[in-house]
Amino acid sequence: MPESAPPVSGSIIHLDEVHKIYGNGEDKVHALRGVTLTLESGDFVAIMGPSGSGKSTLMHILGCLDVPSEGEYTLAGTPVSRMSSRALARVRNQRVGFVFQSYNLLSRSGLARNVELPLLYAGVGRSERRERALAALERVGLRERWRALPGQLSGGQRQRVAIARALVNNPTMVLADEPTGNLDSKTGQEILQLFSDLHRQGHTVILVTHDPNVASRANQIIRIVDGRIANGSAS
Repeated sequence: MPESAPPVSGSIIHLDEVHKIYGNGEDKVHALRGVTLTLESGDFVAIMGPSGSGKSTLMHILGCLDVPSEGEYTLAGTPVSRMSSRALARVRNQRVGFVFQSYNLLSRSGLARNVELPLLYAGVGRSERRERALAALERVGLRERWRALPGQLSGGQRQRVAIARALVNNPTMVLADEPTGNLDSKTGQEILQLFSDLHRQGHTVILVTHDPNVASRANQIIRIVDGRIANGSAS
């Protein structure tokens, strides 16, 4: 498994006046309100904001899990609005790695099987899937536990498995939503060090968090307030 993401020059993400609206009528929720944003390949960015600010909605749009209601999202030079559903699925599976606070692991499957899932969806053969899954587990220090079930691991170890799964397709971009939210401070720092290592290896890393200590590990901080980027938010 390659140790770094394939190089992509220039901006990888550009959002132009992106809005996201859920519901209709009196139930309408305006989650994002005219977000304009450009991120370069290889950036390490933290998106900060209180609960309900729109930061997770923004992450879902960046990862092509959701689409804007208005405005345009351009990913690596291609407008997402012009992508077919098959192309969007390919982006999610091959170009973006996702890490969630709740891990989202299959409780009855071993670690290697959990890590293999993106490769299974991509149609990779069995022997190559296993080889790449073990290599990904090696990167997070869990190769020796490849047969274990998620329930046999600590929270920090489960998050490491989730990171290995995010890396197994060698994505250019890794998105993490509150990746240390369920962890104690020591384990959280170990997980954040993994993200710092990924950044040094060439991945674009985007962390969504409400915690300033987590955000401080990034090279740039973007603050979201009421669905808008706060003035002077980058640092």
